[in-house]
Amino acid sequence: MSENVVSLRKTTETPDEDASVTTLTVVPDAPPAPIVPLWVRSGRAIKRIATDERTKSTGRAVVRHGLYTFNGGRIVARRAWDGRTGSRYERYMRAAEAAGNMELAAEWEERLQRFREARHRRRMDLLHSPVDAAKSVGVGVGMGIGVLVALGVVMAINNHDITDVITPLKATIDFIATLIRIVQIVWPSALVLGSLFALLAVWTVGSKQQAAPQWALPANVRSGEGEPITPSIVVKALRDLGIPAMRNAIKEMGDAGASMLGPITIAGCGVEVDVTLPSGVSTNEVQQRRRKLAENLTRHEHEVFITIPTAARTVRLWVADSGALDEPIGPSPLVTDDTMTADYAKGKAPWGQDLRGDAAMLSLYQRHLLITGLSNQGKTVALRSLALWLALDRSVQFLIGDLKGAGDWKMFHGLATTLIQGPTDEHVIQVTEMAEGAVDEMNRRLMSPPGTQFPPLIVLVDEAQVAFMCPAKDDEKRPYGGSRANSRYFMAVRKIHNQGRAVNVLMWQGTQDPTNENLPKLVREGAHTRASLALGTESQARMALGDKAVDGGAAPNLLRPGLDQGTLVLASSGIDIPAGQASITVRTHYIDDDAAEAITDRAKAMRDGVTTLTVIERGKERDRLADIASVVGDANRVRTQDVLKRLTALDEGAYGRWTFLDLKRVLDGTGAEPYKSDGVMVVSRDRLTAALANRDDDGSASAS
Repeated sequence: MSENVVSLRKTTETPDEDASVTTLTVVPDAPPAPIVPLWVRSGRAIKRIATDERTKSTGRAVVRHGLYTFNGGRIVARRAWDGRTGSRYERYMRAAEAAGNMELAAEWEERLQRFREARHRRRMDLLHSPVDAAKSVGVGVGMGIGVLVALGVVMAINNHDITDVITPLKATIDFIATLIRIVQIVWPSALVLGSLFALLAVWTVGSKQQAAPQWALPANVRSGEGEPITPSIVVKALRDLGIPAMRNAIKEMGDAGASMLGPITIAGCGVEVDVTLPSGVSTNEVQQRRRKLAENLTRHEHEVFITIPTAARTVRLWVADSGALDEPIGPSPLVTDDTMTADYAKGKAPWGQDLRGDAAMLSLYQRHLLITGLSNQGKTVALRSLALWLALDRSVQFLIGDLKGAGDWKMFHGLATTLIQGPTDEHVIQVTEMAEGAVDEMNRRLMSPPGTQFPPLIVLVDEAQVAFMCPAKDDEKRPYGGSRANSRYFMAVRKIHNQGRAVNVLMWQGTQDPTNENLPKLVREGAHTRASLALGTESQARMALGDKAVDGGAAPNLLRPGLDQGTLVLASSGIDIPAGQASITVRTHYIDDDAAEAITDRAKAMRDGVTTLTVIERGKERDRLADIASVVGDANRVRTQDVLKRLTALDEGAYGRWTFLDLKRVLDGTGAEPYKSDGVMVVSRDRLTAALANRDDDGSASAS
């Protein structure tokens, strides 16, 4: 069925003469727009007007200026009341008592007493004032009339007219009447103008004091960009923290709270001030309101740090300049100074800058190290920068395990004795055996003659949480991961923590997102230097740094993930921490891969050449039960000590470090366990033969 098409566009082609049918297409009309009720349209219009920025600005201006006037009147009234009463002295006295300065309190009490005595004398004088005033007015009026009459007499004599005697008096009366009429005419206007001037005066006082809520202030004042930190701003910020005891104490202080503050000093890219809190206010209450305090100071939360110095009831505030912490710090001296060398025993690593802008130098001498934080916050770079500095000491040896395997440590190939890179269970096994080898080296050093000097040996494991969470077990069913006494990696780390520093065998670990499972308590508490980048919760901060540092103000959980990369909170005796503080915040230098390779090239040039093992060679797996049976031989039973000696002679690499416990562990559960005969522990040939037969009958694998 054809359709009729009506074209509204002019065609330039000649229509076909043979076409007999005109096709038309009927386009239906658009459906009518729905009718919106009047009340809906009115509501939308009202909402649009109410949410418009101009409406908000107007509303803020009305509220702001109204409160300027109202609060300005309160300030003026308070000042007038202070001037007429002894309330000012009483406030000063209570403030001195609250601060424990009884000598100053007594001085203000004496001044209050003198003020009251002077006021009493003035009030007693007022009892006689009406009579004296009446006498003075009478005498003055009488003398005035006498002078006017005398003047009139002179005029009358001069003019020879007796009526001129009262002319001066009459003129004075007319003048007074004129003044009264002028006052009657001007008074209503003067009353209105006087009220307006009074309102203007109190508004001026309120505007200078910015006596309005923060949200009602102008945008430039609200934002506080570049606003300097002054005593009044700090006191106001503390007053508005929402701590009733703080607010009331500041109100009662005659100096408006200024006595709480120490000197405001420039500290790096910000300022620092000590605040002595009034009685009834704890330092913990201020610490818990860090965000509110920062906003009261017109700063972001990450731009205000609160620490606890040694003085009682005192908090130390460090307030950054607006936006200063978002600016990068300069390059590392390791990059800019090609001649720099390191000294493990006496030197300090140039790690970055503290918040004061001073160089953060960290001593690594005989200190186990732990760095933790969330993923992708700069943990590996921070850990690697310390290793890069220490590599410039040619005496330092490295055993490195990178359980991420992304090539972050590849530049240490040819510098580290062992470099294992990869995230699998096999790599964890290799790293564990590397750590156990370091334990053997530590034991060898410990048994050396007293006074022997040993080169530093750094056992460095990055992404150590992978090792702690590894589920793999060895042939003796001992887990590589975990935190039990039979966990191989855990026990290797613990042994190095316990005795390694005495012979310069140190454990460095980097982990992420710490928990009790992937960073056991005994391991994290064994580190002498503990540092943390941004974390998610306060409980993680306590795991990373310890309770003492967190209670003292350390808060890596308040760092901004992704924005504060490379910024860490550090608790260590190896860095200069301000007196009374338990931690310090450091912004570490960023050293990229290319710069790191240049530094390691310099370190390699200082050495004679280091062969780096990337895989730890293992000996051929031995059938331990069969080996024990073979060394027992034809004897009915052999003492365990002789069995151990024969096993060592058979394969020193496999059995050279065996003890009785190792022998017992292999034989337990086989039926051939060592037993006591004639007062000594022995191993039976018959029991071993039976154990081998039972194992072969069961089709089990070689004994572990």
